[in-house]
Amino acid sequence: MNMTPTSSFTVTVDIVDERIARLTFSHPARRNALSAELLHALDARLVELAAQRMPVVILGSGVGQDVWSAGHDLGELAHDRDPIAYDKPLERVLRRVRAYPGVVIAMVSGSAWGGAVDLAMSCDLVVADGSAQFAMTPANIGLPYTTSGLLRFFNNLPIHVLKEMFFSARPLDAQRAERFGVINRLVDSDRLEATALELARGIAGKAPLAIQAVKEQLRILEDLQPMPVQAMEQIAELRRRACESTDFTEGLTAFSERRPPVFGGE
Repeated sequence: MNMTPTSSFTVTVDIVDERIARLTFSHPARRNALSAELLHALDARLVELAAQRMPVVILGSGVGQDVWSAGHDLGELAHDRDPIAYDKPLERVLRRVRAYPGVVIAMVSGSAWGGAVDLAMSCDLVVADGSAQFAMTPANIGLPYTTSGLLRFFNNLPIHVLKEMFFSARPLDAQRAERFGVINRLVDSDRLEATALELARGIAGKAPLAIQAVKEQLRILEDLQPMPVQAMEQIAELRRRACESTDFTEGLTAFSERRPPVFGGE
């Protein structure tokens, strides 16, 4: 067992056998929010597991809880106007998961919000129970999502479902998520861990170099999205305006004051 503790969170590695590791994050005081410190610890553990050439990693935050992860720790956003920029902690972890030289299985019990949805969808496979929900909530606080982040959803969801998630911030429940292919296995809570391990063992017995080669090819193909320079500059300007807007400040303030935000479009 390898554990990274602080006063409020833990990131734990349990070696199930020589080919499977369970990577568990917990931040109960903040509904398993992805604080910068927790993300740094996740990143470090993934680097260590890659160095150990661990073929399969099961990533989760436990079973039977209401919230798998609340996403970004919004308390940190007062000091960071763009928490999903390229070199921020969440984006580094998402790239680490997608480039991990093995298979990462998300085991989801409870609701996932914002950046936590992106974390689950960046994994190679998703196993979930009926309590799982996936809600993209940046519009609730006025945060513009990145093109790279949207592409991860664009490659995995029908366009109208994607728009519904980002425009309304309403959760996608487990049944719809399975229907659209976001969830590979949907099972009862008492079968969740066993199902994740069964899937992991089925993969761990296969040739790791062949799987690594296929995963990397698929990652490259997913990222192969040519975009004109003018379009990139236009998107960057739209994101800059939104990140610097009064609406973003109002969204964060309303969240901290537990009231509905009043957006003015400026």
